[in-house]
Amino acid sequence: MRKSLLVATALAAIAAAVLLLLRPPSTDAAPARDAVLAIQADLRRSAPMDDEVLPSPDRPPNIVLVVADDLGWRDVGYHQSEIRTPTIDRLAGAGVTLGRFYAHPTCSPTRAALMTGRSPLRLGILNPLSKNNPTGLPLTETTVATRLRDNGYQTALIGKWHLGPRNLSYHPNARGFDHFYGNLTGGVGYYDKVHGGGYDWQRNGKTVRQEGYTTHLLAEEAVRWIRGRDPDRPLFLYAAFGAPHLPNEAPPQSIALYSKIEDERRRLHAAMVSELDEAIRRIHQTIVEEGLERETLIWFLSDNGGMVPKNPLRHLPEPFFTPALEMRFGVDASPMFADFARTNLRAGGSDNRPFRGGKQTVLEGGVRVPSFLSWPGVLGPARFDYMATVQDVTPTLLKIAGVVDDAQSFDGRSLWTALRIDRPAPPLEFIVREAAVTDSTAVYRYPFKLILRAGEPKQLYHLERDPLESENILREEPRVVDELTQFFQEFPKGPEVSLPLQTVVDDPDYFGGEEDRTPWAEQAYRE
Repeated sequence: MRKSLLVATALAAIAAAVLLLLRPPSTDAAPARDAVLAIQADLRRSAPMDDEVLPSPDRPPNIVLVVADDLGWRDVGYHQSEIRTPTIDRLAGAGVTLGRFYAHPTCSPTRAALMTGRSPLRLGILNPLSKNNPTGLPLTETTVATRLRDNGYQTALIGKWHLGPRNLSYHPNARGFDHFYGNLTGGVGYYDKVHGGGYDWQRNGKTVRQEGYTTHLLAEEAVRWIRGRDPDRPLFLYAAFGAPHLPNEAPPQSIALYSKIEDERRRLHAAMVSELDEAIRRIHQTIVEEGLERETLIWFLSDNGGMVPKNPLRHLPEPFFTPALEMRFGVDASPMFADFARTNLRAGGSDNRPFRGGKQTVLEGGVRVPSFLSWPGVLGPARFDYMATVQDVTPTLLKIAGVVDDAQSFDGRSLWTALRIDRPAPPLEFIVREAAVTDSTAVYRYPFKLILRAGEPKQLYHLERDPLESENILREEPRVVDELTQFFQEFPKGPEVSLPLQTVVDDPDYFGGEEDRTPWAEQAYRE
């Protein structure tokens, strides 16, 4: 009898944890003052500029696209963070900060949208791509790098790709980049450069065995490439840093800067963000030293919200953790995968306050991210408080570069005119989908946001009145609910690119660790 009671209690605990997981993540109650500070701290507006003519008629500007990985809303100084980001703050303060910039909930979907201006739903990229994915960003898609290169730009990706690791046809050098240095997969150890058992650090298809901290190495490569550029052609540098994505690793001197932070996860995360800021400083300093500052646009963003340890599964005792994983995701979880999942659930050190949720959720904390544009003499200082998305980046850059394109091929739109005159672009629907963890969809038609989850009531929020998503106004706006639901249902959805979940579970995508196979660059093949 006693044994039966213990079994029943254990099963009840697992079921309760799974039910908790299916609910939207809760949030810490943030004081109203903090919410206002975090959302509006950098409010500064300049006089509107109604002139669309670029100030450098001799040639298109240089473009530096800087992407952080898993950077939370309150992980930057200008959003009232305790983390020191003097370079990011200075560039944001002198440029145009995007107060309502939206990415997708995870890495690969955002990067796919960033490179194409098209929705990940249309591209079939709804989850982070596994290291074993045989394909990636569909070959039918033309990247912004290809478009710019075809119009005279020299192009480089320095950092993380994560849009197709195995087949050479999907690698950066085949997708518009003259130069590639960094990693193909979702994340590597900052010192060992290993992902999922394989060494993943290369230069143009050749494995590079290098000592050193990856954020430092990426900055050094970017500086070297800028100095060695062809001075007669504009440059496009996509600097896709791995920081502050897991694993939590940073140089001791950076960790020491945050000795007063008691939470070790937050302390390490803060150190990684400081290293990212220093890397950006080195790139910017090189641009200045080369006399390129007034000819160069820098666009900074995070690929999604920060990873935060909010998932209720992380609280389960060890005997119940693996069964709960298997019940939640419908897979057979090996001890290796359970360890991988446990680390991801517990190690996040980001801060997305005042917003709810984080990475892998469609709540604001998962998709509303820090972003700004810096271009001395052309933009800012100002704050653009209208909705903008990662799908707007490619069409905006092409407009700035003077590249003729077919606007109908994009799901985003150029923000150039709106940025110059500080007015909103026409409303445009934006869909974010998180399929692997929460199985959730959010459909935006700003200021409305509709959240859809199978088996649960719909949620509708008015983000101007309620940016913290606390009041479901579903019954007040039935027409909006119906229209946004129909928009999602009718939106074109491409074939799924990701591998089946069980395949990923059987060979987890560890970040760092021991090498147990051939380096990934040497496993690459071409069909």
